[in-house]
Amino acid sequence: MRRPDLARAYRLTAAGFFGYKALTLLVNALTYPRLRPRSLAPERPRVSLLVPARNEAHNLPHTLPGLLAQGADEVLVLDDGSTDGTAGVARALGAQVLTGAPLPPGWHGKPWACQQLGEAATGEVLIFTDADVEWHPGALGAVLHEFARSGTDFLSVYPRQRNVTFGERLLTPLVDTVLLTFLPHPLLRFPHHAAAAANGQLIVLRRETYRRVGGHALVRSELLEDVAFASRVKARGGRLGLALGRGVLEVRMYRSYPDSVGGFGKNVGSFHGRSRALLAASLGWHLAAYTLPWLLPGHVRGVWPLRLAGLAERTSVNLLTGRRRPADLAEGLLAPVTPLLALPVYRRAMRRKVAWKGREYEQ
Repeated sequence: MRRPDLARAYRLTAAGFFGYKALTLLVNALTYPRLRPRSLAPERPRVSLLVPARNEAHNLPHTLPGLLAQGADEVLVLDDGSTDGTAGVARALGAQVLTGAPLPPGWHGKPWACQQLGEAATGEVLIFTDADVEWHPGALGAVLHEFARSGTDFLSVYPRQRNVTFGERLLTPLVDTVLLTFLPHPLLRFPHHAAAAANGQLIVLRRETYRRVGGHALVRSELLEDVAFASRVKARGGRLGLALGRGVLEVRMYRSYPDSVGGFGKNVGSFHGRSRALLAASLGWHLAAYTLPWLLPGHVRGVWPLRLAGLAERTSVNLLTGRRRPADLAEGLLAPVTPLLALPVYRRAMRRKVAWKGREYEQ
């Protein structure tokens, strides 16, 4: 292929890529439910809030009081072999703590912890929530209202990201970008199970549904268990729902850039079907789409629209999720270097084994 033809193909492909993501974001801005604080309905099903916790002693003092104040019928924290005093912290804060059983062969840590919680829970509605999620007043009422309104069997809510340090801002907000710029919300109604998404930070199911599909045993050996769980529930006839937590639910996923590399490195391989070739292609394309336009001379035809599209993407996503402080909106300026910052993530994802919270898993 001649150089002019190659350049034209690159421009058209990149324009199509950004155009699809912009259109998807627009559709999601118009269709995604946003949670607002609500009081608990006087007549409602029995609710169990379920928290899998492994080495979360640093998070629980910030998140557990708000969770306990929601008015749920049952709050269970499962200590999954922690070595930092997680169980003691949870008990001191007033939670009912379960001691997790040893990890059985063929299981990964979080699915096993959630399976035990699901079996122990007595509620009609089961809400699995991570230990780093902050529940603000009215959050439980908002979640239950959306679960009832949507008529779904499986609801997942995206808490608003809360990033404090500069290192957290480098990669962590990409979670929202991936969730909101690739899958249009209306496609959740499409019957094929591939049209599925979820965020394991908060998942809601009826106990009847959970037990009918077999619980987290469906995804016992999955690193990206949330999306796999949603897909397999849908494959068994379940209806999926997604919503934005906005001001009622927040999460501080990672506290530094190295932490985010470790966390994303665990999941990115599964997101790409555990294919090294697909991982390499993904990295190459993101470098071409976001970084290359800034390495080309400014007078090159079509380069400025690509530059501006990359800059606008993260800022637009942050506006949709309710992250509107100046520092949040300025994150769009990181677009040209984001693929470079993600290099360690891809390198970690290409390993045959990945370590997470003191456990080692096969990719």
